[in-house]
Amino acid sequence: MRKTLLLTFATLLSTTANFAQDNCESAMPISGPGTYSVGVINGTQPSSFCAPNGAIPTVNIPAGEWYAYTPSQNFAVNITSDIALNNPRKDTRMHVFTGNCSNLTCLIGDDDSGSSYSSTVNFNVTAGTTYYIVWDNRWLNTTNNTGFSFQLTESTVLIPTTPITYTTQTVPTINSAYNICVVDMNGDYKDDIVGISAANMRIHYQTNTSGTYTVTDIPLSGTVLQPNWSMAAGDYNKDGFNDIVLGNGSGATILKSNSTGTAFSTYTPGQYIFSQRTNFSDLNNDGNLDVFVCHDIAPSCYYLNDGSSGLTFYQSTVTPGAMSIATTTGNYATLFTDFDNDGDSDVFVSKCSGPPCELYRNDTNGIYTNVSALAGINITPVQTWSSAIADFDNDGDMDVIITASSGAHNFFRNNFETTGTLSAFTNITAGSGWDTNTSTSTDNIAYDFDNDGRVDVLGGANKIMFNQGNNIFAAVTYTGLSVSAVGDLNNDGFIDFQNGSTIRYAVPNGNNWVKFNLRGVQSNRNGIGARIEIYGAFGKQIRDIRSGEGFRHMSTLNAHFGLGTATAVSQVVVIWPSGTVDVINNPTINQALTIIEGSSPLSVADNNLNSIKLYPNPSSDIITLSNTEMLNIKRISIISTLGNVIKEVTLSNSSFSVSELAQGVYILSIETTDGEKYSKNFIKK
Repeated sequence: MRKTLLLTFATLLSTTANFAQDNCESAMPISGPGTYSVGVINGTQPSSFCAPNGAIPTVNIPAGEWYAYTPSQNFAVNITSDIALNNPRKDTRMHVFTGNCSNLTCLIGDDDSGSSYSSTVNFNVTAGTTYYIVWDNRWLNTTNNTGFSFQLTESTVLIPTTPITYTTQTVPTINSAYNICVVDMNGDYKDDIVGISAANMRIHYQTNTSGTYTVTDIPLSGTVLQPNWSMAAGDYNKDGFNDIVLGNGSGATILKSNSTGTAFSTYTPGQYIFSQRTNFSDLNNDGNLDVFVCHDIAPSCYYLNDGSSGLTFYQSTVTPGAMSIATTTGNYATLFTDFDNDGDSDVFVSKCSGPPCELYRNDTNGIYTNVSALAGINITPVQTWSSAIADFDNDGDMDVIITASSGAHNFFRNNFETTGTLSAFTNITAGSGWDTNTSTSTDNIAYDFDNDGRVDVLGGANKIMFNQGNNIFAAVTYTGLSVSAVGDLNNDGFIDFQNGSTIRYAVPNGNNWVKFNLRGVQSNRNGIGARIEIYGAFGKQIRDIRSGEGFRHMSTLNAHFGLGTATAVSQVVVIWPSGTVDVINNPTINQALTIIEGSSPLSVADNNLNSIKLYPNPSSDIITLSNTEMLNIKRISIISTLGNVIKEVTLSNSSFSVSELAQGVYILSIETTDGEKYSKNFIKK
């Protein structure tokens, strides 16, 4: 529950005129939420700058204006000068102290977390305690020290005690022109750091010793368009080593590894594309990774892989036979993930420059259908450079947080788990914490940063929006932390950040975890587009393997799951793009598991039912078998992934119903009068 009382500017002027606020003793009382005016800053300066990480001695603080806030109950509070009333924004600086005027203690402060150097802080308050809010004129001179307004909001959803902390390491050798990629580059599944310069790729290979790297420079020849917009990785030539696509304002460059990963050839196709987000994805589900390039000022483009790493250019709505994805303009970020749980990757397109966001449903065979209006995510007005997408409520389908680079954030819940079809999402922004998040976000990534079993979001203003459960998020600010490439850079099961030459390692907080490395066989080598599901006393969690999310960076291709205090995972299900399903029961936690496609098949019988076809798969109602006349069938059974017979099947016109089954993965087992057994996997949706 939140309450925000916005006072009219005229009321504010009359209200503040009744109070002196030039020093701590005469601080203007604030009893609740509202918008308050600050006139010319000409009062007593605070004795120290209350910086985000503690007080530092006074440095050039000529004057201050003081406010005394006493909350009526425990709240999470946001104070910001980053509001529309300040147009244009001013370069403000804020301090918050506790204690009394003769003995103040720094609590929190901020200089530039808001847009255009405005200020924003978030902190918990205790009922009846007085908090002194001070604005100084460090960056305001006689020309612009003319007043501004700030807003205070209260929320009953408290900011959690910092759920994860970080240690910082500076690695001066991370000094390429573009250091925006964390991914395994030598096939050992440990995340490495990739930097790109005009004629060089520098890789920091993770060693077996925490915080140490082996640095290797790989020369690049030919035309290398620099990744001034984005970068993505994936093994599109299936040699066991990741390749790279660089997104540039003029087009794309693909860097293809040799058979040992020790050299890369350069391919710059030459088509003009004002590239934004780049991705690797298997667009036509033929087992080969294709290259997608999001085009800002025209329909988007892709390069289709012929299976021998040859690439053919297509542009949506322009090239004959092209797939229809991101068909208009303003395309800023494409994210490939499965929204309707049918085993293939759909596409969410974040839009800037005016058009609303788009959702394209993958209807197989290269057919993508724009279902933005059906899903209800095509809202206006909002501009976004990227969106955060994950199963935030752990109900088994992917939700969307459209974060605003201009406008307001919107949180949409996917209702597939209850409707069984891709239908209208529900806007659940109100009361979620995103409604009171005033920070703009041009880039966003969604991971379980504190390993508590709920996916969080790192966006703007140096803060992580931590998922509290029940679709509620609370912000925690970290000094200097911004969206960056992420991965497990010391192999301890927690997500770390690499931003330029700075690495922030998560300090393990005692929560359990498990992570997965995939190796495709029929599917693409990375398993990009695969879904991993884990089950346990905690319920269910899902992850999709993606190459390229957020707006700019490339992050790990390994799937990370936090377990919180749970001590076991009862089952892991991997649904590969090929349709193969692998099941692992009771895996050991707090370790990385490598799963090779088909190595732990779902089938409990000989999986050689090659001539018998089962369709549609997935299905919510009726499944039909073809070519059953080839067999003398004795018994047909539906078996759970735990090996239990759920139902004996009687065919009617070669069909049977699964409508009464719970959603999930099952085995259809066929036994003949000759004693032969066959099995086929299917998904009930």
